[in-house]
Amino acid sequence: MKNTKSFNNIMKLTLCAAIGISAFAFGFSANKAEAATPETLELISNGKDFIGTPYKYGAPAGVTYAFDCSSFTQYMFNGLDVDLPRSSSAQAKVGVKVPKTELSVGDLVFFKTNGTSISHVAIYAGSSKILHSSSSKGVTISNMDSAYWKKYYVTARRVFN
Repeated sequence: MKNTKSFNNIMKLTLCAAIGISAFAFGFSANKAEAATPETLELISNGKDFIGTPYKYGAPAGVTYAFDCSSFTQYMFNGLDVDLPRSSSAQAKVGVKVPKTELSVGDLVFFKTNGTSISHVAIYAGSSKILHSSSSKGVTISNMDSAYWKKYYVTARRVFN
């Protein structure tokens, strides 16, 4: 009887220790995605106002009657006093690299749609959605988990602190 009680106590302590260690290890990961901020929510909200705006390759910086992918991201971030370069490949060098599993609303996501180099940029809108200017639809929201975007995904950058 005494051995059974001791065994049960040891098992309880072991189980509690395992649960505690697991909670500590998984509950305090330093690499979790950051929550959306008022600034990034404003970015997405303002960007949605342009849904349906036509795509035009090489659209001039600062215009709103048409966008290509990088003029759209440049314009949207400029509205929050964040200066981005004009091209998607140059924008891919700004900020801090973010793993795909840790994307946060407002992160820039980059794709190689031409097969050779970064050729498309979008704004991560949360829940695997991207806000971008698409050559076929103009400004739109797309699902990053679609076969197309999964195939061409390259990297992501965080430009907000």
